[in-house]
Formats: sequence, C-alpha cells, structure tokens
Amino acid sequence: MTARINIVLAQLNPHVGDVSGNIQRIIRAVADARKLGAQLVVFPELSVTGYPPEDLLFREDFIIRAHKAIDHLVVRLPAEVTVVVGYPRKVGEALYNSAVVLRQGMIVTHYNKWLLPNYGVFDEKRYFLPGNNPCVIEANGCPIGITICEDAWEFGPVEAAVAAGARIVVSLNASPYTRGKSAVRQRQVLAARARSCRCPIIYVNQVGGQDELVFDGGSFTVNSAGLVVQRSPQFQEHLARIECSLTTTGVVHCTGKVVAEQNDIVTVYQALTLGLGDYIHKNGFPGALVGLSGGIDSALTLAIAADALGADCVEAILMPSRYTRQMSIDDALFEAKTLGIKPHLLEIEPSFRALMGTLQPVFGQVKADTTEENIQARIRGLMLMAISNKCGKMVVTTGNKSEMAVGYATLYGDMVGGFAVLKDVPKTLVYQLAKYRNSQSEVIPQRVIERPPSAELAPDQLDEDSLPPYPELDAVLERYIELEWCVDKIESDGYTRSMIERVVDLVDRNEYKRRQAAPGVRISGRAFGRDRRYPLTWARYHR
Repeated sequence: MTARINIVLAQLNPHVGDVSGNIQRIIRAVADARKLGAQLVVFPELSVTGYPPEDLLFREDFIIRAHKAIDHLVVRLPAEVTVVVGYPRKVGEALYNSAVVLRQGMIVTHYNKWLLPNYGVFDEKRYFLPGNNPCVIEANGCPIGITICEDAWEFGPVEAAVAAGARIVVSLNASPYTRGKSAVRQRQVLAARARSCRCPIIYVNQVGGQDELVFDGGSFTVNSAGLVVQRSPQFQEHLARIECSLTTTGVVHCTGKVVAEQNDIVTVYQALTLGLGDYIHKNGFPGALVGLSGGIDSALTLAIAADALGADCVEAILMPSRYTRQMSIDDALFEAKTLGIKPHLLEIEPSFRALMGTLQPVFGQVKADTTEENIQARIRGLMLMAISNKCGKMVVTTGNKSEMAVGYATLYGDMVGGFAVLKDVPKTLVYQLAKYRNSQSEVIPQRVIERPPSAELAPDQLDEDSLPPYPELDAVLERYIELEWCVDKIESDGYTRSMIERVVDLVDRNEYKRRQAAPGVRISGRAFGRDRRYPLTWARYHR
C-alpha cells in the first residue's frame, strides 16, 4: 500500500514582535492551505515571533507571549491538518529555537534546533541552548523528520532523523538573502544532503525585510537524487503544495510546481525593493523622502522607493546649489515626473550665504576647502530632516557601498536619513541596477547613466578627482572588505600598490562614519554593520 500526503509550505512574511498578528497570519495561511488539500502545513523558523527577535528573547514577557500564542493557535486549527510552526520554547531556565507539531487540538511533540549559527549576521548562541534529539512524526502514514535551518547545512541532524526512521525531512528556515545564495542552498548544500541521506528534503523559508536583512523565500523541495522538484517564487508570500508518496519499497516521490529562477540583477533589485518597503511599512512611516540630485544614486533610490511604496507615498526634494548644473535639475525633474512623484525645488544658496556670513568671524580669510562643500551637504540634510519632521515621511539616504567604504560622504549631510537602501550596493552595481530598471520602463535619463558622476559641491567637480575610477575602486574594495585580502595579495592581482594603500587607508579611517550611518539592505556576505565589526580605534599596521 502506498502512503500519500499533501504538504504545503507556508512562505510567510512575519513581523518581529507582533506575536498576535503573526498567529493570525498563520491561521489564515492554514485555512488557505486546506483549500489546496493540505494534510501537513509547515511554517518557517520562529514564525510565531518573527526572525531574528534578537534581545527580545531576553524578555520574560516576550517568551510568555510566544507560549500563550501556541496555546491560542492549537485550538483554532482544523482537526484534519497537522501544523509545524517555529517559536522560542522555554523549558525551565533553558531557551530553545523550537518547532512544535500541532494536531487535533493538541501539541504532539517538539523539536529543538541542534546547530546554532554564530557567524556573520547570526548570533543564536547568545540566546539558545542546542537540542540533541531527532524528531520524526507520522503524518498520513509517512514518517517525516523535522529540522531547523542550520541543521540541514552541516552533517548530523538530518542523518539522525533518517536513522530514526524519517523518509522525508522538512526544514524550517529563516535564511536571509545574499547574492548567489539561492543556488548554494538548492544545488550544493541541500542537494548534497538529500543525496547522501537518500531522502527528499522539503525546505520552507521566511520572506520579508527585517532591518538590514531581507529574507527571499524561494522555498523548495529536492528529491533523494538532489534534483529540485518544487520551487516557490522569491520575495513574496506564497503557499506551495508538494504531493508526496511513499511506496511499499520505501521509495519516496515528491512533485510540485517549479517556478523559474530570476537572474542576479533582478533578485538584487527585488531584495532592495522589499527591504525598503518592509522597513517603512513595519515601522509605521507613511512614506519616504528622497533628496534628488540628478545623479545616478538618487535616481535609482527614487525608482526603488516608488516601486516599493507607490508614487503617492514618495516625495522628491531637489536642493540645487550654485554648482548644480541645469542638466542635473532637468534630469531630476524628469525622473520625478516619469515616476509620478511630486517634486519640491528648494534653493540652498540663501542658506549657504547666511551660514558663511555667520561663520566668517571664525573662518576669516582661510582658503575655501572641503569645509564649504560639507556645509552645502549639511544644509541639504537639515532641510530633508525638517521636512521629514513636518510630514512624518522617512528620509531615504542615497549613498552607495563604494562611498560608504571610503568615507566619500558627509556626516550629518548626505548621510542623514532613516534607511540607506544602497548601503551594500557598490557603484558599479548601481549602474547595472539602473539599466535593469530602465529595461522595465525608462525612468532614468540615459545621460545620467553615461556622464561621469559628480557631487557638484565645487566647480567642475568629478568623483574621480578624489577617488580611483569606480571599476578599480570596487575591485579593490571587494578584495579588502568582502574577501579580507591583505595589501600584498591585492597587489598580486595586478593593482597598483599606491592606489591599494590609499583605498585601504580610506576604508580604515572612515569606520567612525559608517558606525553612525543609517541601516541599509544587506545583499552581500560582508555588509557594513552586522557582518563587518571593526574597531574605531586601532593601530592600522598596513599603513
């Protein structure tokens, strides 16, 4: 006799801390899953609280709310469906990252995550103790093992579940997006695990933005040969049905709909859009303000904001100075008009003159330098924050990763804002994303993409007056920041030592600026903030 079971993966976007709201999302998802014929519904890791809850886990009242939520949930589920959901479970003084199995109004069993990641953006050993027992449940005649996220990335937990009798393994995940990670999950890690264990693995992942992190969903199923037999879309909530059958000979067949994968640039754009949209919506802001200069960074930021929030929720603030070219104003107005966004044009020259007059007794006849450039940027920052205070919309700052890396930004000036959507996007990738966005509809003038970038804070100023060409700069920055290469190793790749040392010195000396910068979407494996934690004060030995 063949055992059959329909498993639905509930790829949801939880809100960290909104326990009651998350429970309602789970209840609605189960009801929708039943319409798909679900007999087992699996939710992501810590879906009751959202992931990562960070130091909320130290609060006793927060843990109590999570436990009460499970009690509330179990009696509101249909009796004919089994549900697996993640939550923080406290047993005595021990806290576990757990999955609970609910069926027919009862808690059937728990599984405590074995492997607690403590690298990169993960800090689970700060909060949880590890489990050490496999968990295998029977659903519709199929023995199903349960694991949580990191458990499937390393040897041990999946193998233990199979040894305990599991013929299918489900994996609950809150795995954040980075470029290229989806392919690693599917084709390397989980495919290899499934082949070695000769067991299908069903992987459900959280979706949504949470501070710097973006969770891309992309839930999937690999069969015992490691082939992808089901894949959910990325960056959106989704319910996916997998039909599984267990033959009398112990062979398991799993089938489902396989959604096509998007290319790298598309997924980066989707990650930025979702990350910005969720940050603003989940924090209760009515919309966004963007300082629009006519340059490529602010143009791309404006397009992302419009796509994330809708044009009606975005305002563009143009703040030209005596050095702003007319073409920059024209391009900025075109961008706003094309996107359907209301622009405001506010000249900063009167404020600049007034402030220089106020400072003249101190400055005297000292020659103009970057001080005057920074004053212009800080006037713009003041104006943006004043408008934000008045209308309630959040300022989205426009700086990119290349600028943040070398400090080519003004503290309390163009760095002001609540969120930096391009913070982890190198300048060369900014151009690629702008071209992609224009392929959907042309919202960025071609000359903005083609002309040399400039801050326009001094006569005939160009970025390359202060920095190496961006292709070279980004190549060195990738090697130094993301790959952690030393100067000698970067030089061996063909780059000029004097340029490398100059760039490395700029990176090291500007940690203080980055420490004060707004949070931004993480798309790389080595973003500023949670990933890269350098001291502000240290003897820089490679100077």
